Amino acid sequence: MTFHRRRFLHLATGAAALPLTPRFVRAQDKYPSRPVKLIVTVPAGGSPDIIGRLIAQWLSERLGQAFVVENKPGASTNIGTELALKSAPDGGTLLLAMSSNAINGALFHHLNFDFMRDVEPVASISTIPLVLDVNPAVPAKSVAEFIAYAKANPGKINLASGGSGTPLYVAGALFKMMAGVNLVDVIYQGEGGAMPDLLSGQMRAMFGVMPASLGYIKSGKLRPLAVTSAKRQELLPDVPAMAEFLPGYEANGWYGIVAPKGTPANVVNTLNKQVNAALADPATRKRFTDLGCNVFSGSPDDFKKFIAAETAKWAKVVAFAGIKAD
Repeated sequence: MTFHRRRFLHLATGAAALPLTPRFVRAQDKYPSRPVKLIVTVPAGGSPDIIGRLIAQWLSERLGQAFVVENKPGASTNIGTELALKSAPDGGTLLLAMSSNAINGALFHHLNFDFMRDVEPVASISTIPLVLDVNPAVPAKSVAEFIAYAKANPGKINLASGGSGTPLYVAGALFKMMAGVNLVDVIYQGEGGAMPDLLSGQMRAMFGVMPASLGYIKSGKLRPLAVTSAKRQELLPDVPAMAEFLPGYEANGWYGIVAPKGTPANVVNTLNKQVNAALADPATRKRFTDLGCNVFSGSPDDFKKFIAAETAKWAKVVAFAGIKAD
């Protein structure tokens, strides 16, 4: 997911870019003994990039080596993901994993990697909720009213999204599946392309990233019906969670750090400890909160179970909705 560069770029303090030639780090060596590459699979300036740079800065300061963000966008995150997972399992290359990684396995059938098989989960970082936004011209004032409105107008209400198979798209697919409604998907190349049409009324509804929607919500240009997290959000305390209307509904974006399979345990544990320390630090935690993130820490095994659950969940949604890659 990406956000407007001007709005968030000031939150990022990236590690200085340094040339590096990662070498094998044996389990008994002190880690890291040389600079580390953190691959981010979206362009610079977006929210994932900022989150990656915040974590890279923390790790650089605490571990005494540069953690360098390297942006490798393209192919729905698959280019950067493959590059990271096929790197030497020595701690020299890490990946900022995202919710797209849990979706893509069901969406793309000829990848040169299997995300669940080929990763060594290191540390979870955060979830980021979406908001079901509607244009104010839509008569519905709640999710229940919107469902009734959609059922009364099957195939007539358009739902904008930022690309087939993206977290924004599958959040809508899950909603349609659980609510039993027929909405017309209109695919844009990113949320930024869809927002003007939603604001103008050409689009009626969209699942949008919460921080990107906040300004329009507060100005009255969009009406929020629900957040997609399991609970209400501090930034929008009066907006209900979708689960209040559709029990069990949850569709968050998420971020975490993974490494290639076979990365030594001491490397994984060192990184996990430091990422969890960053999430516990009040100043760093606030920077994530300002991005609309809900930080969540845990062990590598906790993160592995989380990724497995997300992968299984979205595979069912992709199959049900017949979603195809763009």
